[in-house]
Amino acid sequence: MAGANSNRNRGPAGSQGSDSAVDPGTPVLRISQLDALELDSALEQLMWTQFTQCFQNCRPGLLTPVEPELKALLYLLLWRFTLYSSSATVGQTLLSLRYHSTSSSSAHYKPLSPRQKLGLAVFTAAPRWLQERSYRLLPCLGLSPRGAASEMDGGLLQRGLRKALALVSGLAKFATLVNFLVFLRNGRHPVLAERIAGAQAVFSKPNVVRDVTYQYMNRELLWHGFAEFLIFLLPLVNLRKLKTALLLHVLGGKSSDGERAGEPRDVWKDCGLCGEWPTMPHTVGCRHVFCYYCIKSHSIADAYLTCPKCGAEAGTPEMVKMEMQILDR
Repeated sequence: MAGANSNRNRGPAGSQGSDSAVDPGTPVLRISQLDALELDSALEQLMWTQFTQCFQNCRPGLLTPVEPELKALLYLLLWRFTLYSSSATVGQTLLSLRYHSTSSSSAHYKPLSPRQKLGLAVFTAAPRWLQERSYRLLPCLGLSPRGAASEMDGGLLQRGLRKALALVSGLAKFATLVNFLVFLRNGRHPVLAERIAGAQAVFSKPNVVRDVTYQYMNRELLWHGFAEFLIFLLPLVNLRKLKTALLLHVLGGKSSDGERAGEPRDVWKDCGLCGEWPTMPHTVGCRHVFCYYCIKSHSIADAYLTCPKCGAEAGTPEMVKMEMQILDR
């Protein structure tokens, strides 16, 4: 019994020790905090996509009238099972981060209070909902959503509301910008809602370092450099001419000579590009014949066009002149 009691006492002490071992003053990388926000945004978008797929067989536009409310409800549902229960979002959990209450002056970790969690959810979801729902709220207040003049714009109340709304929106955007600049300076509170609610991202485990091995870095740099090199090189390569030269080299000289020996008799029967009977036959300087529309469209698309049969450089398309004899029977 004494051993069991000692083990029970060690459990909570060990957990408290691990929490106290995490120093809230340890700076968290700015890129880690931004990555956590990106992961949370990607998860919200994924949930919304999966939710809308459930209604893909319904009539189009069914969810459009209540789309802002549904997005807010999905965010609150995600907040209930992540941030409210563990003081950390999904993105922060993946990066070994969690929220610490800045209202505490102690050097030990303190989780967010329910009021702070609720405030963080409200300050995050409410601005999004207002921004998406504003196009319907403005007509209800007698305002024009596009700022166009209307019959009700003459009143002082309507003009005052419009100016106040524009002022509040501008101040909110300016405050968001200032907060992000301050975040780049001191590395805390990348979102204005976190600063208002008093939530700061800290490490959930002691001595957590975002380690990227040299092997991973070298592989990524190599593939990115190779992709940029291909993007620069491919437009400079004439793939059609290269393919023709390769085929001629692979087929050998005998087969090409044999084909050339029989070409003068039947070369005018087939277009060198489409293989059909040539319409308005034209030539580009070699013995092969092409449809006018075929050779013209290919020459416009490729300034360095070559004959796909013999690989000769294509010149200006010229009409083929043929002599025909009528034989009496």
